[in-house]
Amino acid sequence: MQATLDIAVPVSFTSSAIAEIKRLMNVDGFDTTQLLRVGVKGGGCSGMTYILGFDTTTEKDGNFEIEGIPCIMEKSHGIYLMGMEVDWQGGLNSRGFTFKNPNASTTCGCGTSFAV
Repeated sequence: MQATLDIAVPVSFTSSAIAEIKRLMNVDGFDTTQLLRVGVKGGGCSGMTYILGFDTTTEKDGNFEIEGIPCIMEKSHGIYLMGMEVDWQGGLNSRGFTFKNPNASTTCGCGTSFAV
């Protein structure tokens, strides 16, 4: 499913994050009707938690694309995420997606929640 681009690209992904997302999208049984959702939700020790996963589009979403990866994000989340960089760490001691958000005034020790 190709998304219609209707918002400016709010975030960036490192080459390792793009490679991992594309790997996940190529796993047998991947639901090709879902797009990569980037966003935030309330919770976590600092107030907000990042969302990064595959989901279906809602009427609140804007669409954008990064390196051929169709993405969605609730338009209202842009103020929290504009300029954020998503990276993938594949090491033994540190494995998973990490977030570098210039809008965060504080972050927790695990790096998955923040406050603005």
